[in-house]
Amino acid sequence: MSTMKTFVLLAAMTALFGGIGMMLGGQQGMVIALIFAAAMNVGSWWFSDKMVLRLYGAKLIESGPIYDMTYELVQRANMPMPRVYIIENAQPNAFATGRNPQNGAVAVTTGIMNILNERELRGVIAHELAHIKNRDTLTMTITATIAGAVSMLANFAMFFGHDRDRPGGMLASIAVMILAPLAASLVQMTISRVREYSADKDGAAICGDPMALASALEKLDSIAGNVDNHVAEQNPATAHMFIVNPLHMRKMDNLFSTHPSTENRVSALRKMAKSAPSARKTEQNPWRRAV
Repeated sequence: MSTMKTFVLLAAMTALFGGIGMMLGGQQGMVIALIFAAAMNVGSWWFSDKMVLRLYGAKLIESGPIYDMTYELVQRANMPMPRVYIIENAQPNAFATGRNPQNGAVAVTTGIMNILNERELRGVIAHELAHIKNRDTLTMTITATIAGAVSMLANFAMFFGHDRDRPGGMLASIAVMILAPLAASLVQMTISRVREYSADKDGAAICGDPMALASALEKLDSIAGNVDNHVAEQNPATAHMFIVNPLHMRKMDNLFSTHPSTENRVSALRKMAKSAPSARKTEQNPWRRAV
């Protein structure tokens, strides 16, 4: 169901983009707009992972507890081993990137290593592996790219709107300029929330312990919003990548949130745990800030 919903939302985003192109230049404008969107997505497909990892100063690691934990979970998930990165950032958070499972990457902050125990951190890494396995990183890159392109085209609509000299033409251009970026952002945020719920479910299955991820999310929700992530604040377009919102926004699961509310996510995981109880026990964090 979540895959179908994502497909429908992406189709809506593409249709919106093409519609603006039609308004600006008729059928030819629509074709040009769609070709432009495709070109932007190809560039994002190849380079977005490298750009975001460099943006956050991520450090590649090839050994240590985090790497070993990721390797173990990868075997359980029957997927290629991603690159593993550590980010020097006090905010407890994590994200995944990469254009496909063969080129995936998982990044965790030093902050998350300081507050989660081993069991909880396994749940977080499993969640990020689920994003990679489900190709959510590609979906979100495409969505963000089209949303940005829609906003750009909408700005052009005010000055180059198709037939804006006819009655209502100028008003139509203004409406598109205001409403199109809003609609694109809402679709982007909705897709983000859908994929988070899916990654929670699949990540819990990978680690075999839904309550581990639930416990981690509760800790992250209570702490992350009170710790600055300056890079994320300066680059809010990357916020949807993280397991919890890195920006200073609170727990509302509404149209303007890039993440579902933690309360809703934990509730879903608890229901999952009741149907498949875990035998794992909470462990202490044995490696604070170890890499």
